[in-house]
Amino acid sequence: MGKDKKQMKLGIISDTHDDVDNVRMAIEIFNREDVKYVIHAGDYVFPGIVMEFKRLNAKLIGVLGNNDGEKNQLLKAFLEVNGELKGELGDMSFDDLKIGIYHGTSNDIRNQLAGSGRYDILVCGHTHRIEPADVGKRGTYPKDGSTLVLNPGTGHRKTESEVRAFLEGGVIILNTEFKEFKFISLP
Repeated sequence: MGKDKKQMKLGIISDTHDDVDNVRMAIEIFNREDVKYVIHAGDYVFPGIVMEFKRLNAKLIGVLGNNDGEKNQLLKAFLEVNGELKGELGDMSFDDLKIGIYHGTSNDIRNQLAGSGRYDILVCGHTHRIEPADVGKRGTYPKDGSTLVLNPGTGHRKTESEVRAFLEGGVIILNTEFKEFKFISLP
């Protein structure tokens, strides 16, 4: 007889860029969805953003982004919220699912990681663009040896600008039992 697998939900967020209001909304979503872990793919900017995750009913796992200059203060904040800051590259495993975490600052490194066969899922940020772009609000991931790249876009409030940097984003809820993910938009 096979083992009963428990449902595992993971939350994914990135590029919050010190937006306290949106981080609080994301935490409400993660708590409501009953996620066990939240993966933050970097660009907190301000260590106080990490402190907001004290309200999270899950463990925070994160990597550094290109706008995270206060590394010691970020590490201190992660320790205070009982989280885990993995540096520039991190990974996690759940049952037979291997997840890589990289902010995405170097497109070459990102592509190397995605093509390495080391991960089932690679969580990235940096571009502020939702990935995969063609999926819409929901998707599934096959266990066929390819790496699915998930990017929630920016967790920062949507803002018009000349460079159009803060137009796409929200959070992703990844359900490992059903091998599916869904995107939830933030304002």
